[in-house]
Amino acid sequence: MNKIYPSAAAALSGIVKDGQMMAVGGFGLCGIPEALIGALRDSGVKGLTVVSNNAGVDGWGLGQLLTTRQIRKMISSYVGENKEFERQYLAGELELEFTPQGTLAEKLRAGGAGIPAFFTKTGVGTLVAEGKELRQFDGETYVMERALTPEVALVKADVADMSGNLRFNKTARNFNPAAAMAGRICVVEVERIVPTGAIEPDDVHLPGIYVHRIVHNPTPEKRIEKRTIRDRK
Repeated sequence: MNKIYPSAAAALSGIVKDGQMMAVGGFGLCGIPEALIGALRDSGVKGLTVVSNNAGVDGWGLGQLLTTRQIRKMISSYVGENKEFERQYLAGELELEFTPQGTLAEKLRAGGAGIPAFFTKTGVGTLVAEGKELRQFDGETYVMERALTPEVALVKADVADMSGNLRFNKTARNFNPAAAMAGRICVVEVERIVPTGAIEPDDVHLPGIYVHRIVHNPTPEKRIEKRTIRDRK
C-alpha cells in the first residue's frame, strides 16, 4: 500500500472534519508538523479539540488555528507562550483541559496501547482530580485518568521508509510517538523518505503499522521559540 501523499493538503483530504479530536505532536515549536498544521488551517475545519503539549505561539504552530478560531478546546500541559490563547480562554471563547505533562503523555500512550484508563498520584488533592475517581493502593491515594484516542494524529518525524517506519530527531521524540500511536488515523510529516529496509530494525522508533499517510517536507522552517545568547568574552 502506498502511504506517500504528494502534499500536506492531499494527506489530510477525506479524513479531517468539523468537531474532531486531534493529537498534534511536538514540544514547544520543536518537532511540530508545520506543513500539516498549515494544511489543516487552510482546510477550514472548525470546532476541533486538540490534544497537544502546548498551543504553539502567536501566529505559528497551533497558534495559527487559534487565530482562525478553528480550535474549540485544548487538552494541554503548557500554554504560557501564546497571548491569543490567553485572551480566548479568559474571554470564555476557548475550553481548556489542563493536564500534567507526564499524565498527558501517558493518556496518549495508553490510548495507543489499548488501555482505557490508569491510576496516577499526580494531581491528587488539586483541581486536576476534581470529579474523577479516587482509589487507594498500598495506603496511597491515586486518581483515575482516561486514555485518549483521537480520531486523527498529526506528527513530525525526521525519517520514514516507504512502509511508514519512523525515526525521530532528538527532542522531537517526546510527544510525537505517543500521539502517533493514539490516533485512529496517523498522518506523518517527514524530512527524508528512504526505501523500506534502509532503517535498521533496532533504529526504528515507531513501527509503520501505526502510520497511515506520509507527506514529504524536506525544508521545514523550524522557527526558534526563544533565542538566548550571551555576551562574547
